[in-house]
Amino acid sequence: MDSLLSAEPALAAAFDLTLATPKDIRRQPKLDLVHSKTGGRLSGVFWEQFDLPRLTSGGLCVSLCNAGPLVRRNAMTMLHDAQVYSMPASYSFAFRTWYKITHPLIGRHHKHILTVSAFSKSELVRYGVAPAEKISVIPNGCDHILRIIPDDTTIGRYALQNKPYVLSLANTQFHKNIRVLLEAFADPALKHTTLALFGGATAADFQAIGYGVPENVLFLGRISDAEMVALMQGAVAFACPSLTEGFGLPPLEAMLLGCPSIVAPCGALPEVCGDAALIADPHDATAWTEQISRLVKDEAMRDDIRAKGLHQAGKFTWDRAARRLLRTIAEVENIPVPKELLL
Repeated sequence: MDSLLSAEPALAAAFDLTLATPKDIRRQPKLDLVHSKTGGRLSGVFWEQFDLPRLTSGGLCVSLCNAGPLVRRNAMTMLHDAQVYSMPASYSFAFRTWYKITHPLIGRHHKHILTVSAFSKSELVRYGVAPAEKISVIPNGCDHILRIIPDDTTIGRYALQNKPYVLSLANTQFHKNIRVLLEAFADPALKHTTLALFGGATAADFQAIGYGVPENVLFLGRISDAEMVALMQGAVAFACPSLTEGFGLPPLEAMLLGCPSIVAPCGALPEVCGDAALIADPHDATAWTEQISRLVKDEAMRDDIRAKGLHQAGKFTWDRAARRLLRTIAEVENIPVPKELLL
């Protein structure tokens, strides 16, 4: 948004934007035309509920992080999904209770609701969070991934050179459905292919909830963005077997880096991936084994999926998201702005 205001004088004249942040912010972004206001005594959800309303008094409070101050009415809040309703097993009792209390209040009292996909919009309507006419869809961008310089030492450090590997998340949440990948990689057909999982969960965490962990599964732990980019660039595929996703950013990031994605036909994944990803049944480990085996063996197929992925992921940019957000603010606040600038 700051770049748009800098590039378009008509937008800079129409919008007066201020970024409100808590005092313990770890990194203050460098902005030219968006003002900054740091303040409040609290942190986390308490800052959001008690300090943010004061910092944004007198203007429209726009929150993009799945929550917003309940006491504000002149507010626009982005709710990314309705998964506390559709997949309660993935969240703690306290977490899902808080969201189930606050989200309908936000949907009822805030001036407008944003979300990231048509699927998420339908879910917010389905569970009574907000009516359809009050919700606008603004998809995420994924082109941030191209600004990250890959760490070229990564593949060698994890001993993944000269062997096919599939990348996915080390996440035990129920809806992420990593279990089906663990079952797929127990198949002898993939004995020479590695499943590389990045994130906080360990083999012991999966075993503790009753999942078997084959020998060809490698747990990378938490990694840097630079390491993730290098791993995506070198992988045979990125696997996303989720039972639901409000958007599905990791498969798109992989696709934009030239890594084929295999996804489940669930949630917003078909919407954002289109026909540029391979599909596998989230409940059928054999289907995942077969799709992965096809990519490992068929270089021409990999090249075709890679080309489709680059084209599809290229549609999702942060410039486009920023334009849609400004357009929505203009519509809600009745700000006169040349529409051709915000297409």
